[in-house]
Order: sequence, then structure tokens, then C-alpha cells
Amino acid sequence: MMKITIPYFSFEYDVDFLLTKQSVLHISVWRIAFYSHISSSLIILLAGIIQFIKTVIIHKPQIHRAIGKVYISLILFVSAPAGFVMAIYANGGIAAKTSFGIISVLWWYFTFTAYRKVRAGKIQEHLNFMYRSFALTLSAITLRIYVLVLPSVIHLPAKEMYTLVSFLSWIPNLMVAEWLIRKTFFYKDVILKPQEQAAQ
Repeated sequence: MMKITIPYFSFEYDVDFLLTKQSVLHISVWRIAFYSHISSSLIILLAGIIQFIKTVIIHKPQIHRAIGKVYISLILFVSAPAGFVMAIYANGGIAAKTSFGIISVLWWYFTFTAYRKVRAGKIQEHLNFMYRSFALTLSAITLRIYVLVLPSVIHLPAKEMYTLVSFLSWIPNLMVAEWLIRKTFFYKDVILKPQEQAAQ
């Protein structure tokens, strides 16, 4: 992701993805959304990974909380809103625009709900919504994997291929998250109350 992202900070308009966006580069709100989205993406990915390290959760709760605030704040106030703006101008027509718009809204909602649940002390529900949130965070990676792999497997016109990738980038991720949520043993030692841990 770093290798993909860094070239854009030359602020030249002939870099990779921007070559497909020449018709909207003059729109300042799109440019602000694009650079806000990519500049926060690496931090969000790294913060999200750290949030699921069990050792950090159990033994360094203060670090878990601090990084969690960074993750949540960047999604709620920077990346998800920027993603929604970008969705309005997405390639691939109305279907792709709809897909990216849904990702942005769900990403914001799942992250905000995860925050609300932990504030209310509902740790299991917090974890469930963090799975959903991070599943959509990872859509940035899965989208690029599909862009590289699918053309060698499925031959479609560019518009149809981009539309397919726009949905594949997040729907399977969310399905995996829902499967993990139903695996009640996952992070059970984090979720259990102290007296329940003692009983074991």
C-alpha cells in the first residue's frame, strides 16, 4: 500500500489512477477528498492491525485505547467522508458509484457503532462492529488484489470489470467478518469477565 500511495504525493496528475480521473481533477472537492483518503489510509490500516493484537489488548490497554482513538477519528472525520465524495465521482457508472457509496456509509456506521458500544461497556458488541469496520478497511487491499488478478481470469470490458471489482472488494470481506463474529471462541479470553476467567 505504501508503494502504491507514495507516488501520488508528487502531486502530479499523470500518476496511475489519476490518469483515469482527468475529467474530475479540476474539481477541488474531489482532489481534497482523494488526498485526504490516501494520506489517512496507511495509518488506518496499521492502527487497525494493531487493534487486533491480543497482547496489546490484554497487557497494553492504554495503547489499545490510544490507537483506537486514532483509528476511529480518522475514519469518522477524514477517510469515510472523503471516500463518499470520491464515490460520487467513481469510475464504472452508477453501479460502481453505489457500491463505493455503500462502503463509505457502512464503514462510518460500523466504526461509530463500535465506538458507542465500547463507551457503553458492551465489549462483545464493540468487537463485533470492529470486525465489520476493519473488514471494510481491508477493502482497500482486496480491491487492488482483484484489479491485478481478475483480468487474467475473467475477460470483461473495463467498465463492467471495475463494477465487479467494486463489489468484490468489500462483500466477501464482510462475509468473513460475520463468520468470525459467530466463532464465539475468538478472543474469548478478552471478552470474558474476570470472574468467568477465574472459573476456568
